[in-house]
Amino acid sequence: MSTTKKVAVVTGGNRGLGFEASRQLAKQGYHVILTSRDEIKGKAAVENLQKEGLSVEFYPLDVTSDASSRLLAELIRQKFHNLDVLVNNAGIYLDVQATSNKIVTAKIETLQKTFETNVYGVLRVTQALIPLMKEQNYGRIVNVSSSMGQLTTMEGGSPGYRISKTALNALTRIFASELQGTNILVNAVCPGWVRTDMGGPEAPRTPEQGVDTIVWLATLPDGSATGGFFRDRQPIEW
Repeated sequence: MSTTKKVAVVTGGNRGLGFEASRQLAKQGYHVILTSRDEIKGKAAVENLQKEGLSVEFYPLDVTSDASSRLLAELIRQKFHNLDVLVNNAGIYLDVQATSNKIVTAKIETLQKTFETNVYGVLRVTQALIPLMKEQNYGRIVNVSSSMGQLTTMEGGSPGYRISKTALNALTRIFASELQGTNILVNAVCPGWVRTDMGGPEAPRTPEQGVDTIVWLATLPDGSATGGFFRDRQPIEW
């Protein structure tokens, strides 16, 4: 089976920003592969979007698993033969659950677990899916980062999350540089403080507002920016 629609993968799509990004991309005519580690929650999310008449399906993905990432690539190749968009949204924030939220007493284990999802997860999924983009000389990769990873305004607290997002920004720059000339654009985005499970109920932004720049970057025309960091569709400092 193949589809004439452009195909988008969203990681961590069962809730929050990933769910809303899946919805908005589908509304723009993409066939969205919504992925999550939790199959029950992922399928429930897809059913909700399908009830809105949107072209969305569920694929299981554990971003911490090489085998799971490779299998996703194989399934997409077999069914669609191409991939146009990858939104690396899956992320965790373990510092708030840790016994200490300070770098001077942070547990290495907390940082390692955070990196496994927020950095290595993005790396392995992107590595697995880039060949599908290269074959058609087209791709848009959006890495969901955070201003907490900005070196220019770096502060204390939440060391695991902060350092992982800084490393994610470095990944973004490296991928963008190595993919120059392939028409695969790679950018990072700070969605702002959004009312999600991670952001909490006090956050000022709705999920719709949070994903606006994500979807904008995912649908950039040829020749647009690559290797950038954006918030509210404007470049921001690293």
